[in-house]
Amino acid sequence: QVVESGGGSVQSGGSLRLSCAASEYFGNQYCFAWFRQAPGKEREEVARLDPIDRPNYTDSVKGRFTISKDGAGMTLYLQMNNLKPEDTATYYCAAEEYLGYCPRQLGGYSVWGQGTQVTVSS
Repeated sequence: QVVESGGGSVQSGGSLRLSCAASEYFGNQYCFAWFRQAPGKEREEVARLDPIDRPNYTDSVKGRFTISKDGAGMTLYLQMNNLKPEDTATYYCAAEEYLGYCPRQLGGYSVWGQGTQVTVSS
């Protein structure tokens, strides 16, 4: 139901914009999030967006990454600037119905994309 794109290989300090296209409109009461998983590490939340577009970021990406979605609510974005080697991971988008709060753990999301690889070289 969601498909990520936009990954690639960049040098440290570079930028990428990830996209996550929904195959159908989820409605205006959904939470969206970007997670990432580096080799040998657990999948971690990078950023989330609540139904009224309030963003939340993990500390390591604050000031560098921006989560947003288009006006139609069909595409989620993650603008990544000043990329660092430690940002290297497979990035996944996720969606879940808003039930008074947005999940903070990966287990709280039921809709997942297949992932897109981001590699940052030093």
